[in-house]
Amino acid sequence: MTPTLYRAAFMHTPFNAFQNEGALHVQQDGGLLVNGGTILASGEFSALRAAHPTARVTELRGGVLLPGFIDTHVHYPQVRIIGGLGRPLLDWLEHVTLPEEARLSDSAYARAVAQDFLHGLRCNGTTTALVFGSHFKGAMDIFFEEAAQTGLRTVAGQVVSDRLLRPELHTTPELAYAEGKALIERWHGVGRARYAVTPRFSLSASEGILEACAALMTEFPDVHFTSHINENVAEVQTVRELFPGHLDYLDTYERAGLLGRRGVLAHSVHTTDRELGQMAAHRCSAAHCPCSNSALGSGLFPLRRHLNAGVHVALGTDVGGGTGFSMLKEGLQAYFMQQLQGRDGLPLTPAHLLYLSTRAGAEALDLHDQIGDFSAGKAFDAVWLRPPAGSTLAAILNHAGSPSETLAALFANGTQADVAQVWVGGEEVYARPADPLRDESGKQSPVLAS
Repeated sequence: MTPTLYRAAFMHTPFNAFQNEGALHVQQDGGLLVNGGTILASGEFSALRAAHPTARVTELRGGVLLPGFIDTHVHYPQVRIIGGLGRPLLDWLEHVTLPEEARLSDSAYARAVAQDFLHGLRCNGTTTALVFGSHFKGAMDIFFEEAAQTGLRTVAGQVVSDRLLRPELHTTPELAYAEGKALIERWHGVGRARYAVTPRFSLSASEGILEACAALMTEFPDVHFTSHINENVAEVQTVRELFPGHLDYLDTYERAGLLGRRGVLAHSVHTTDRELGQMAAHRCSAAHCPCSNSALGSGLFPLRRHLNAGVHVALGTDVGGGTGFSMLKEGLQAYFMQQLQGRDGLPLTPAHLLYLSTRAGAEALDLHDQIGDFSAGKAFDAVWLRPPAGSTLAAILNHAGSPSETLAALFANGTQADVAQVWVGGEEVYARPADPLRDESGKQSPVLAS
């Protein structure tokens, strides 16, 4: 197979940006040599072209090529209820979310929602997502079928609960185990799909449900785990009342044996020092969902406390508590939230935002040896951001004075409209329609500033 040499201005963070000030790597006129969906070499275009004169060249001049975005918390059933503003978490669940989630018992409806959801991911440049699934096994089979058609990488699982929701969303520990096992055996590790054991949260999951989830993880030790934790003060208090013999919210998962390297807990806004210490000890990650935290009034995420405790953090959109699929917007909101916390906040740089949106997600999913940056040996998962000629972002990029300014402009101004093309494993999964390479004057679209 003849390799392809992609020529582009690109940026990536092959190291942890919170631990390495030089984590942001930039190539003004870069080359990525790709064969069979894997990056063979990464560096200056001229050097790679000289070393591989027979490679096919794909010109991606103009705009910026970034690693595919990785969303570590997003709800498949909630795509059609984005924008339910004005309610706190538990009220929002009862009146907005759960009625919609109950509709996924209908297979035709579930398929249409899955298609909407997956399109929302890929046209925003998200190539990998940790997906909170449906309460219905049939809807999850449909989800995995549709995801395979798109080519996206998905880590997803059936959501299980047995109390305090609508009755049609409840299950039993025995059924949760049986249906989870069937889904794992059919989908985990098939193509680009992986399975995540997913109790909704301890508020709606009894000890029996949590034990059933732990049994699945014992039987299938390479699956993932995800749930919610400490999102809203009323939720935290209710969990405390439901588990009176437990130390805190985290302890409900910890005693069940659910925490580990492939565990991701969403929100973690009102987390105690003890919980942070144990999250670090178990090497599980927090999915920071700043747009959702703001929209639902949940609180300000204590990023500095998490990192000081040794807890790994990545970003999630939390659709539909969040306000859309754009990881650029999520990164910008994360920046805002830290700015508002003053001395308790952690000022974020553009490099931090890129890391949180890409490699940090790969690390949270324990897939950093496969995806998350443009290092040799990684899959070619990429998003080409090239704003339309004449747009405000195009004008900003034309006058950016440095790569850091360019990256800041992308997070501050980038939207779905600026996503020109997306690849997963070297396969194109999205291309912006009717998108000429040059504007009417014949000028080239903006390139990365030196």
